[in-house]
Amino acid sequence: MDFEETELDALDARLLLLLADEPRLGVLECSRRLGVARGTVQARLDRMRRRGVLRGFPPDLNLAAMGYGLTAFAVLEIAQGQRNAVAQRLAAIDEVCEVHTTTGEGDLWVRLVARSNADLQRVIDEVVAAPQVLRTSTSIALSTPVPPRVRPLLERLAGEPPTAP
Repeated sequence: MDFEETELDALDARLLLLLADEPRLGVLECSRRLGVARGTVQARLDRMRRRGVLRGFPPDLNLAAMGYGLTAFAVLEIAQGQRNAVAQRLAAIDEVCEVHTTTGEGDLWVRLVARSNADLQRVIDEVVAAPQVLRTSTSIALSTPVPPRVRPLLERLAGEPPTAP
């Protein structure tokens, strides 16, 4: 897939911003608010789903309110050639929220959640139980001044002024 196939235009960005703010809106209401035909909105949503830009409409969950008030980041050094095996093992640990292959000192970057420090120790023990994990370094997040976001990118593409965080 080349770059131009995945490039979004201002209408795509405005549609995604609208759905980010109100994910339960229907296609007809989106078309009304954007001032375009219903078929245009449906075609754009279908195209963005097909190209992997739009993966779904999950609810925005507050993990702390669900009892997982502790977030930590672990950098893992793993045995060479064992990335897939370690990734599979990490995917089986419910408290592992995301895993990224990285450059630099570690091989994998892992975001974890836990209910307490003792619970975090249990989760880390599960992570390091994998024989392919050679070393880990874990840091606890104290706060999240900039949460995960894509809105500024969409606003720029849509030609809208940025909103305050």
